[in-house]
Amino acid sequence: MNTMTYKGYTARIEFDDRDNIFVGRILGLRAMISFHGQTVTELREAFAAAVDDFLADCKEQGISPEKPTSGKLMLRISPEVHGAALVAAHASGKSLNQWAAEVIQHASEAYRNEALRKHFDERLKSLDAPDIRDRMKRAMHNPITANDKVSAGST
Repeated sequence: MNTMTYKGYTARIEFDDRDNIFVGRILGLRAMISFHGQTVTELREAFAAAVDDFLADCKEQGISPEKPTSGKLMLRISPEVHGAALVAAHASGKSLNQWAAEVIQHASEAYRNEALRKHFDERLKSLDAPDIRDRMKRAMHNPITANDKVSAGST
């Protein structure tokens, strides 16, 4: 998923192949605010204008604009899950808040990585040469990490 950020608001960006334009939608708001542009520059300008218009409309109406996120998250979970999370946090030497923040961060990164992998797989379908497609797919699904070492002659 491609995103843009402006004044703390984040938008999801997609390309509409049929209309040959970039389309964006601001995330995290009850109101559905979208914008588009034929170039990245036009898209950025349209995104800024959409956020600025949203903020101006809120001011005109005398209402406080929704904030994208505050950094505070209230959860309702079963006592059993709460207890298990507390044990896991303490076992790792962290507060429940620190542990939960890390778990949520890892989960959101995994979601983003899976979305990128799906996008990459869709793009691979458009390649004509199956051997190139297969090599690129293997490379994407099994990337070499910074800790891995490749010895001479093993590539």
